[in-house]
Amino acid sequence: MNLKTMKRSTKSNLITFGIVIAFYIIVQLLSAADVLSNSFSGQLVPICAYVILAISLNLTVGILGELSLGHAGFMSVGAFSGTLVWVSISSTTPKPLALLLAFVVGGLVAGAFGFLVGVPVLRLSGDYLAIVTLAFGEIVKNVMNACYLGVDANGLHFSLKDASSLNMEDGKLLINGAQGITGITKASTFTIGIVLVIITLLVILNLVNSRAGRAITSIRDNEIAARSVGVPITKYKLMAFVTSAVFAGIAGVLYSLNYSSLVAKKFDYNTSVLILVFVVLGGIGNLRGSVIAAAVLTVLPEMLRSMNDYRMLIYAIVLIVVMIFNQSPQMITLRNRLTARFRNKNGAEKSKQKKGVA
Repeated sequence: MNLKTMKRSTKSNLITFGIVIAFYIIVQLLSAADVLSNSFSGQLVPICAYVILAISLNLTVGILGELSLGHAGFMSVGAFSGTLVWVSISSTTPKPLALLLAFVVGGLVAGAFGFLVGVPVLRLSGDYLAIVTLAFGEIVKNVMNACYLGVDANGLHFSLKDASSLNMEDGKLLINGAQGITGITKASTFTIGIVLVIITLLVILNLVNSRAGRAITSIRDNEIAARSVGVPITKYKLMAFVTSAVFAGIAGVLYSLNYSSLVAKKFDYNTSVLILVFVVLGGIGNLRGSVIAAAVLTVLPEMLRSMNDYRMLIYAIVLIVVMIFNQSPQMITLRNRLTARFRNKNGAEKSKQKKGVA
């Protein structure tokens, strides 16, 4: 493999995968040396879940150019559906197969909701998607808070009133209103999380660099021009939006199976905003930046926990500084200037070395 003749996009993708794999190897080595704290070890699966969420949301916000404020809603429906599958079949089905089915069902259910939300809204222009997805996330949270689901010999029983109205005979309560799903056997691991991160990157990077990805980018850059040359706008918008929702659902299953209980309040509006913060700070349209931002900003509050009252202040200052560094035109110009100077310096040194050899 010749790095000089390799496409710039391929090099960039290899660097992204290298960062993920290097992070996994370093964590495994530190874990083997028993130097990882319990709090950091507990953050490993959530880091992977948030990385998947940030990458998938960047597909909608950065590549497609549409603002979505309800990513936690897709995460929620995926988490609840996948966890229900896991709770229902894990005791009678081989664990790897049950886990695979949980991820598949969680992703498909979230994708179905993404399709239902996207079909009417993506035909419109403006901020309608942001408004509808925001409403969708809040509706899902409130419905799951009031949802009671049980199963007995007569089948499934559903109610939005209370558990006693299910009228079950010696059945099992699957969802208990605001208490959610309890008694979950933990199944998520850091290795599974990294595998899912790599799969997410493979799918989304291939989509972005494909013909469909170029069509999606053209819609972002100039929808009128894309429509004038025959690009099916709604088709490609739905493709990006549904793909984003599918991986949000998978991330929800990964996140939920890391805990013994699952409640709807974990997937509120603040979670959607947090994921959007990862995307903005990592760079809109920059998938590698989303990976790094999600990982760093998930760990940072825990690292600052010893500072008690000042940790959130420091966290806010870090967010502001990173935002200025990534988005300020002056800082972007300075970074480009320094990068060009560094490249010119390396090029001059290499030419001197070649002349010396000659």
